[in-house]
Amino acid sequence: MQATRKPFPECPFEKRFPSQLVRDDTFFMSLAYNQAIDAWRRGEVPIGAVIERGGEVIALAHNTVETAHDPTAHAEVLAITQAAAALGDWRLEGCTLYVTKEPCPMCSGAVLMSRLARVCYAVRDAKMGCLGGATDLNAIATLNHHLEISAGEILEAECRTLLQTFFKLKRESSAAGS
Repeated sequence: MQATRKPFPECPFEKRFPSQLVRDDTFFMSLAYNQAIDAWRRGEVPIGAVIERGGEVIALAHNTVETAHDPTAHAEVLAITQAAAALGDWRLEGCTLYVTKEPCPMCSGAVLMSRLARVCYAVRDAKMGCLGGATDLNAIATLNHHLEISAGEILEAECRTLLQTFFKLKRESSAAGS
């Protein structure tokens, strides 16, 4: 029997419109932020991911755990799958993943296994993050691949506010419906 999901408050945030002329970390993180807003609008935890290679976007995704009824449907995993299909190779060498929140254990493992060159995430996660937050899988000396990590440097405040507001409204909505 499937649980009925309650309607969720509308997303009060607007998407960002970065200039196409400067394809830097802020540009790609802005696209990930926009994916997070799309997730919220679909009743999902607002986490977005983008993978780029050579300045071109090869994957865009956001969480779809609730709508797909799939615990593996995290933004990072979906983006990795899209990028591998786009390149025709599971090795995502030379690619960078931009994600609005530090990857969880499952996603961190997928990131390492996909051979991404770099991960740039906005918000650290001290409870479940596995690329420097709760633990650091990338620091395991015996791994045959290591990532370059950029943590909490790009759009951290915006992504943190988005996540905190989502969970605050979700708690208020649950309390009101009790």
